[in-house]
Amino acid sequence: MAFQAVFKRVEKKYLLSERQYTELRKRLEGYMTVDKYGETTICNIYYDTPEHLIVRRSMEKPIYKEKLRVRSYGTPKAGGTLFVEIKKKFKGVVYKRRESMKLEQYGDFNKGLSINAKDKQIENELLYFMKFYKGIGPAMYLSYDRIAMFGNEDPALRVTFDRNITFREEDLHLESGSYGRKVLPEGTRIMEIKITNAMPLWLSHMLDELEIFPASFSKYGSCYELVEKERMNSCKRQEKETKNIEKKEKVTNCA
Repeated sequence: MAFQAVFKRVEKKYLLSERQYTELRKRLEGYMTVDKYGETTICNIYYDTPEHLIVRRSMEKPIYKEKLRVRSYGTPKAGGTLFVEIKKKFKGVVYKRRESMKLEQYGDFNKGLSINAKDKQIENELLYFMKFYKGIGPAMYLSYDRIAMFGNEDPALRVTFDRNITFREEDLHLESGSYGRKVLPEGTRIMEIKITNAMPLWLSHMLDELEIFPASFSKYGSCYELVEKERMNSCKRQEKETKNIEKKEKVTNCA
């Protein structure tokens, strides 16, 4: 699959119900076209420190944030191609630096070794990222099914629809396939509008008419937040159980 190594664009996210998605797809006919890949399962490994510093900083919504991930389109097999990328966001503008590597190079990349990239500048940035964040490594597997569309008049205009977001914190290998837990209700889709210039008026009108509004949503952040909430609830339950046991023992001793 051909890919673009460097991106600079604005990306806006929206949460769509099944009804909004169905109606919007109808209205986009004539304006946008689904790319030749149709619906594709995109698989990712997100990287973080043992303290989850990267995702926690991102959730604070700073003016600058960055993340590192390795991606495949579908489940890769021996000799398959992976894409490793740094995604940075500064004042609402997204910048990506991306390189490819073979599945067999995944282990070397995790060790901070060279992947013999064609673009040495991008590879140096990737390796620097790995050195800058102490203890960084694979932290979460996350996949979703995506339909991507491009503008008929402006191919740089991209709209993507993601569903079936699946994640896990173990077995962090892309070749293991998509399985794990879900993070969104059935029928909910994440739409991203990716533009290099201003949003077309016709698209803006469609969103207004269907009452589709921007939403702050991070796939990795939402999955991490769900896991952390469950961990905290588990700790509270254990603490409560411990106190109840201590209370019973105290009553027994007094008797």
